Amino acid sequence: MTRRTEWPDPEDSPLRPAEREGRWGAAGDGRSGADRPGRAAPPGDPAEGEDGPAPRRRGRRGHHDSGSPSSSRAEQGEPPRDPAEQARAICLRLLTGTPRTRKQLADALRKREIPDEVAEEVLTRFEEVGLINDGAYADAWVESRHHGRGLARRALARELRTKGVDSAVIDEAVAQLDPEQEEATARELVARKLRTTRGLDRDKRLRRLAGMLARKGYSEGLALRVVRAALEEEGEDPQAWDPGYGE
Repeated sequence: MTRRTEWPDPEDSPLRPAEREGRWGAAGDGRSGADRPGRAAPPGDPAEGEDGPAPRRRGRRGHHDSGSPSSSRAEQGEPPRDPAEQARAICLRLLTGTPRTRKQLADALRKREIPDEVAEEVLTRFEEVGLINDGAYADAWVESRHHGRGLARRALARELRTKGVDSAVIDEAVAQLDPEQEEATARELVARKLRTTRGLDRDKRLRRLAGMLARKGYSEGLALRVVRAALEEEGEDPQAWDPGYGE
C-alpha cells in the first residue's frame, strides 16, 4: 500500500504571507516569488531583496550620460578650439549658398575674435583655392543689380566699395556697362514710372522722374535728357518748362 505524503497547508503555516510566498511560491508551485515569471516590482521600487537593493542594471555598451566629457565637441555643436579650424568653419558656413568678399569674411572673423594672423592665413588659402574671388563677386553684383534694380555704374561702385572690394576690381566690373546700355536702362525706368506721374504739374513730373534716376546713380545730365525726351513723347511742350532746372 502506497503511503500518501501529507504536504503542509500554506495557510496553516506560522510564517507571514510574504515569507510563505518566498518559501513555497504562490499557490504552492515550488518556486519563489522572485523566480515566478510575470511578477514585477512596484513602480519606483526596483525589486529589492532581503539583503538590500538589487544591483543597478548597466546601460548599453558605448552609451554615456549626457554630461559625459567623452562626447566630442563636434557632436555637441561646439566650434573647434583650434583658431585656424574655427576660422575655416566660420568662413565655410558664411560662404554656403552666398558669395562673400574677403573683407566681409575678415570682419566676421574679427567679430569672433580670431587672431589677425590666423585670419589672414585662412583667407589667403581660401583665395588660392577659389572660394574667395572678389572679381567674380563684383561682376555678378553688377550684372544682378543693374538688371534687377536698374542701378547705374556710380551706384554700383558705391555699393561694392562698402563691401570692401578693391577700387581696381570695381572699375573693371562696372566697365561692363557701356553708356548705351546705361541710357537704355534709364529709359526703361522712366517709361515704367511715367504713368504714375500723370496728372501732376509738368515741372513736378520732371523733378520726380529725374530724382528717381539720380537715386539710382545716373548723372543729372543723363537723367534730364531721358526724362524730357519721355515727356515730349507724351505731348508735353518743352518750351514751357522751367529753363533754370538742370541748367
